[in-house]
Formats: sequence, structure tokens, C-alpha cells
Amino acid sequence: MTDNASSNNLPVFAIEKIYVKDLSLEVPNAPQIFLVRETPQVNVQLNTEAAPVDNGIFEVKLTITVKATLSEDRTLFLIEVTQAGVFRIQNAPEDELELILGIGCPNIIFPYVRETISDAVVRAGFQPVLLTPVNFEALFQQTRQNSTAEQNQPVQ
Repeated sequence: MTDNASSNNLPVFAIEKIYVKDLSLEVPNAPQIFLVRETPQVNVQLNTEAAPVDNGIFEVKLTITVKATLSEDRTLFLIEVTQAGVFRIQNAPEDELELILGIGCPNIIFPYVRETISDAVVRAGFQPVLLTPVNFEALFQQTRQNSTAEQNQPVQ
């Protein structure tokens, strides 16, 4: 016979839903920009955010902004995508919950946001943007170190 009390305390991790929460695409210099054959400069910014939705339910958002500009500072396109996921995380140790939300969940969401960006850019008439893989563990550690350094700065 199994003990129901001990089996109810097992950690639970489940993906409830992955979805596009926000999508914005701008091509401010169309149609003239399609006549230019220069190689653009591409700038990518990334942000993650996690928040509780309900008891044991969390929403994790991964926002990526990609801006492609030409040497004359003309914008080819600007795209911002917030891809989100709803995750069920129960009975996880408190010290591991932050790691799951800051590293594990963004790793799951990233391939979806990468595809969303590439697809939208192609539909706008440009070559696909293929984002390189992201080391969310290194980003998490860097963010943690930066916040610790800010907390340890003397108040003036």
C-alpha cells in the first residue's frame, strides 16, 4: 500500500500553456527600404519575468526586441515579442523555485519565441532572423550578482 500523504508531496512541474502574449512589428521605411542591399546591424535585447498566477501556477514571460538598422541609421524593422508560458510548479523547494522560474522555464519558452520572431520577420519581407541559443543560467547568475552588488552599495 502506498502512503498518499508522501505521494502528494512529490514535486510537480507541468506546462499548462505557451502562447504569444504580445507581438509588435514595425517597418517604418517601407517600401523604400526594400530597395537597399546593405547588410543591417542587428541589435537584440532580452528580458525575462516571472509572477505567480494562482497557488502553484506561474506565468513566465520572455520578451525579445530585435532592431535591424542600416549604416545610415535607417531602421529596416523593429520587432518585439513577448512569449509567455503558464507553468504548474508545486512542492518544489523554495530555493529551487527561483532557478526553475529563471532558468528552466525560459529555456522551454525560447524556441517558441525564436520561431515567432523568424516567422514574423519573413512575413514582413525580410530574411529570417535566427536568434542564437541563450545561456539562461549565465544570465540568471549575472542578474543575481548585479542585484547583490546594488544591494551592497552604500547609500549616500
